[in-house]
Amino acid sequence: MKLMILTTGGTIEKTYDEQQGHLSNEISVLDRILNRLRLPDFEITHVPVMNKDSLEMSEEDRQKILDAVKTCIPQTDAILLLHGTDTLDQTGNCLYQFLENLEIPIVLTGAMRPFEFRDTDAIQNVTESLLAIRMLKAGIYAVMHNRVLPFPNVRKNYKNLHFEAF
Repeated sequence: MKLMILTTGGTIEKTYDEQQGHLSNEISVLDRILNRLRLPDFEITHVPVMNKDSLEMSEEDRQKILDAVKTCIPQTDAILLLHGTDTLDQTGNCLYQFLENLEIPIVLTGAMRPFEFRDTDAIQNVTESLLAIRMLKAGIYAVMHNRVLPFPNVRKNYKNLHFEAF
């Protein structure tokens, strides 16, 4: 199965800078995540789109993500988009609004805690997303914390720290 994974930054890809003493989006951690998993049937292509906290994303950034997704669609069987959780719903709604007649699944996922943290949810969310991609029909979905939610009508529940349908 051909899979394109687009990375945009977000908490899932934050790394700790010991000299500065803070977390930031500097480099993608995708290879480190994938190296922990056994994925014999995937032909994965990494497409770095940007490396930003999703709270810093602009409409121009969402357009850049949309353009990258449109470019990838004819070349793949599915797309996984790693994204920050704070505005994942906005990007998912943008994709839902502007992508018609999809023939592949597009899954958005992220993490509430960075991959580098011991108690990260990154591995769980990426693993669940990879399994969901194999089973989902064409459409746009948020996959996180043992939930598969089709767009639109997806939002982050800040109190319970998960995504939900509304």
